[in-house]
Amino acid sequence: MRRTGRLPVQMERPVLRYRSGEYKDEVDQVASEYALTIYVNDQEMATVVCTPEYLEDLVVGFLASEGVIRSMDQIKDLQLSTFMGTARVRTTTDVNFNQAFYNKRYIASCCGKSRQSFYFLNDAHTAKWVDDDVSLGAAEIFRLVKEMEEAAAVFHATGGVHTACLADTQHLLLARTDIGRHNALDKLYGYALRQGLTLDGKVVTFSGRLSSEVVLKVAKIGVGIVLAKSAPTALALDIAEELNITTVGFVRGDAFNVYTHPWRIAR
Repeated sequence: MRRTGRLPVQMERPVLRYRSGEYKDEVDQVASEYALTIYVNDQEMATVVCTPEYLEDLVVGFLASEGVIRSMDQIKDLQLSTFMGTARVRTTTDVNFNQAFYNKRYIASCCGKSRQSFYFLNDAHTAKWVDDDVSLGAAEIFRLVKEMEEAAAVFHATGGVHTACLADTQHLLLARTDIGRHNALDKLYGYALRQGLTLDGKVVTFSGRLSSEVVLKVAKIGVGIVLAKSAPTALALDIAEELNITTVGFVRGDAFNVYTHPWRIAR
């Protein structure tokens, strides 16, 4: 894999700040926003607007999440040019980009239940029912979320990014930040694939809201527990229920809510 150039993840900008009845000219830190166009076998696949760090992880995670690859063995070459804003990937097999496949909505009814969940068609092919009996207690939940907060340096500087972390049941393993919540999760996935990291017994922590796209990304990664500081959506919980994912939201202070599959939470 080859890359050229590095870009800042945050920049200084002048700001007129108002506080306590007084204006002041100051300098603020703002999050960078960067457009990366991904080509697979010379076909343009997507342009991802992201935070420009760990871009190789992002590309690999995105391709795996979209079902283009399943392992690193399928990538022959990845050339990243931050100057051109491109990632050019060559795979061992041909990829047929059927736009209907990537854009069409799919209605799935899982596990014989009457309710139906709405996915993109490729989500139905790549999201996995998570078969992992990983378990956490309250102390571990609070510790992992605290470690995520301590690792979120770009968020503390700018307030403009999401943080996603991969952990075992005891400690944080890695943290990734991005202006896009789905990008932060793809960076985790890409790192795990590139490093050959097993995902059994792992946990994802997330700084924001548990939306349906977040839960689908967690399912694609194959992790059984996701911890979040904020609220879930109803569709996210439907998907988590169907895909056997334990969702824990509003992890704040000395409290949290367990919304789905509480059997993984030790009491």
